[in-house]
Amino acid sequence: MHATRTPAGTARADTVGYLTADPGTKAQSAGMVSVERIAERLDEVRAATRRIIAPLDDEALTRTATPIMSPPVWDLGHIAAYEELWVCCRLAGGESRYPELQAAYDAFETPRAVRTKIRILGPREAWAYLDATRERTLEALRRCRLDDPDDALAEGGFVFGLIAGHEAQHAETILQGMALAEPGAYVPDRPGTPPAAAAPAAPERIDIPAGTVRVGAPAHGFAYDCERPAHEVELPAFRIARDPVSCGEWMAFIDDGGYARAELWTPEGWEWRTREGAGAPLHWFLDADDDWAVRDMDIERSVDRAEPVCHVSWFEADAYARWAGGRLPTEHEWERAAAGATPDPRSWNLGATAFRPLPPGTLPGTSDAGCRAVLGDVWEWTSSEFTGYPGFRAFPYREYAEVFFGTGYRVLRGGSWAAQAHVTSTSFRNWDLPQRRQIFAGLRLAWDGETT
Repeated sequence: MHATRTPAGTARADTVGYLTADPGTKAQSAGMVSVERIAERLDEVRAATRRIIAPLDDEALTRTATPIMSPPVWDLGHIAAYEELWVCCRLAGGESRYPELQAAYDAFETPRAVRTKIRILGPREAWAYLDATRERTLEALRRCRLDDPDDALAEGGFVFGLIAGHEAQHAETILQGMALAEPGAYVPDRPGTPPAAAAPAAPERIDIPAGTVRVGAPAHGFAYDCERPAHEVELPAFRIARDPVSCGEWMAFIDDGGYARAELWTPEGWEWRTREGAGAPLHWFLDADDDWAVRDMDIERSVDRAEPVCHVSWFEADAYARWAGGRLPTEHEWERAAAGATPDPRSWNLGATAFRPLPPGTLPGTSDAGCRAVLGDVWEWTSSEFTGYPGFRAFPYREYAEVFFGTGYRVLRGGSWAAQAHVTSTSFRNWDLPQRRQIFAGLRLAWDGETT
């Protein structure tokens, strides 16, 4: 969910994965999917897109609050172009409906800063493109062989998982943009008050023993190429926080001068903090009573001290961890601690329903180790730089992940309240630049294990 960063009109795409790391040992996963279930999933994702877009009129669809985001109407056309490319053209051998616009909907060819200045489809045209493309997709679905071991796009419904994940990730990206818009520009339909948080079953710091652990996505089913191949790693003993860092804990960091103490920050982080004038998470402000408040889309409210802190950069997360006497977990430590968590929306804050993080324990999900809120609520920064796993192979092209390896991006895990369940897992690897705060990101602390 991430943060999506793709091309759509050429041989590249925003999100991609592959069935197995080794084509010679492909799992026969076609038996686990059906044409009917794939069609249902595509309908569910499109319904989620329509629900998220519904509060925006045509004028709002064409605007963006910042050059680092796209106008929502571009995302709509890009979703259609991406689906058309991979299903209608690559899988089914057809032609593009708008070949002259494919460069405009390619994220590498057309950076976000210029997407309000070029010719793209208007809202009505974009919706028509989405609907027409979906009709072609469903026809291709009816005609393709999901059990064809010689067609990597068709086998096991891979390409349909690809386009469903891509659309879901762009829905989250649209919400990131709406959070940056002027107050009242986006008024979502929110549910009622969530239930009170339940008492935790695990201690505040959970001991994870040393051992060999398997990380990455299994060989069967849909996953993105950077999640594979699954492999074993040796981890020393460590401790990890039961819950993400809360807003109340972050207030203590602010009160102790955390944003003014250069010794807590890396040199790059301090330069960023100074340049940006950062003194609190994005969207926080002091109200008339000099108390911390936050803007959530159209609502301004007092900061809930119990909920996970959100909209902090990696630089801020790293400085906070140092101030608190801990550190950010590695992504492998995080995955080990999150093992056993499965993305059921009844257990985790997923799917853009609450439109904010919820206090841990509001929903009943926990990992096998006892960690709460590992899926949903906020993406969690890790200490790991984004790179490929041993034996990595890009499929079906390099630009989804490989071109970002080793270039300063940091890995985030777990998903946010805006991520949809079907693209959320404990093996999913999101990544972004360490200065980014528009993503719905927080953190969880880790510590080295006790030595004996």
